[in-house]
Amino acid sequence: MPYPQNFETAKEVEAIVRNNGAVPATIAILEGLPCVGLSTEELERLAKLGSKAQKTARRDIAHVVATRGNGATTVSATMFFASMVGIPVFVTGGIGGVHRHGEHTMDISSDLTELGRTPVAVISAGIKSILDIPRTLEYLETHGVCVAAYKTNEFPAFFTETSGSKYCRQLSELRYVNMKLKLGSGLVIGVPIPREHAASGRVIESAIQSALREAREKNITGNAETPFLLARVNELTGGLSLASSILSL
Repeated sequence: MPYPQNFETAKEVEAIVRNNGAVPATIAILEGLPCVGLSTEELERLAKLGSKAQKTARRDIAHVVATRGNGATTVSATMFFASMVGIPVFVTGGIGGVHRHGEHTMDISSDLTELGRTPVAVISAGIKSILDIPRTLEYLETHGVCVAAYKTNEFPAFFTETSGSKYCRQLSELRYVNMKLKLGSGLVIGVPIPREHAASGRVIESAIQSALREAREKNITGNAETPFLLARVNELTGGLSLASSILSL
């Protein structure tokens, strides 16, 4: 998400949290210091850095801290820091997962393994549409992660409200019971993007297939693949996917 849209979106999300009686704490690494709760100035500094801030998963934390770098934390790193300071829940746009053709590449986001070992509830608009959603749900099941969807029996797909994957669990007291039982794993709660803001599934899927072909042709893999795919899908949809991703928060 480019500046200043990223900054404005972050401020709006924090305001929504405050208006609903909670205290927002945006997480990042700034100049080698893990920060849980950013000032407006720090938030804008991170937003201006954009892609110059290193995409930081759990495996990257030690490197970014040791080199006094700036890190934009993924779900896995954010869960790690949230758990360290006793924050039991956080919200993000979409979680990572098993990449398409992951059965051949083994490209699987560390978000999923973190969810299997860190007791934090992650609320999102679903698994990113560029990923293999059914395999991601299977992988989460393997790691003992409880998955639920809010007011729907179909797990959402980030840009769109439906994914074709049926999933329905009651949310009542789910987080409390998970922590009380000391299961040691996180929760995934999918909240679908409002229907009026959802992108057309056919348009998004066509753009994703084109972006995937380009990624393979350019040999873009690893942690560079997701940012490339999201940016390319946004270009191919004329900004429709970016608008949806902002509204998914």
